[in-house]
Amino acid sequence: MSEASQGELATGERSTRNRVARSILDHGPSTVADLAQRLGLTQAAVRRHLDTLVADDVVAPREQRVYGARTRGRPAKVFALTDCGRDAFDQSYDTLAADAMRWIAQAAGGGVQGEAAVAAFAKARLAAQAETYREAVEAANPESRTEALAKALTGDGYAATAKSAPGPHSGEQLCQHHCPVAHVAEQFPQLCEAETEVFSRLLGTHVQRLATIAHGDGVCTTFIPRSGSGAVATGATQTDTSVSASTAGRNPA
Repeated sequence: MSEASQGELATGERSTRNRVARSILDHGPSTVADLAQRLGLTQAAVRRHLDTLVADDVVAPREQRVYGARTRGRPAKVFALTDCGRDAFDQSYDTLAADAMRWIAQAAGGGVQGEAAVAAFAKARLAAQAETYREAVEAANPESRTEALAKALTGDGYAATAKSAPGPHSGEQLCQHHCPVAHVAEQFPQLCEAETEVFSRLLGTHVQRLATIAHGDGVCTTFIPRSGSGAVATGATQTDTSVSASTAGRNPA
């Protein structure tokens, strides 16, 4: 094979690996079968690219988390982006943002007052963002509002999707497969808590955070009960019908 042909082959391989990583970013932790179907590749080809991505610390294998009733058999292995993998897509100024949040906390006197100041900032930031989301949600039919919110979030870089929640409870799951501020939210959970409160107000119902990227999960997952349903998602520790500031930004599992 000529040097030029080898170069073209290597470029094609990198392009396909990038497609595999991007698919995981857009859809969340994925099995080999999921990736093969989405990308039109053989499962053998997907495994080969995943082996390279794992070696490069872009993705990591993990056991698939199951919400609701478990089925027989061992859960399929899924592949999720690592922090290094997310950094390849994320161009946010994490260090600057974290420093600014710390300054706010210290300027307010630290301790409880500092935490309250950070929470106030997070709520103000999300309130401005929420106005754009509100237009999209209110323009949608009631049964399509979670999907409308997901599309609006995707426009802001969150790669969000909406789907029916598994298990016996009536509701939906809003999944954010990417979080541009995940590294900052890991240090300041007030960001996740403010976002959860915004979702509750926009959708007109209590919501429950089941998982967050900031706390080590592969995807931020929010349970939204259908209108008129008081169901509580399996796996959540919160049983109240309002958003809890103590758990909204944390993984309760």
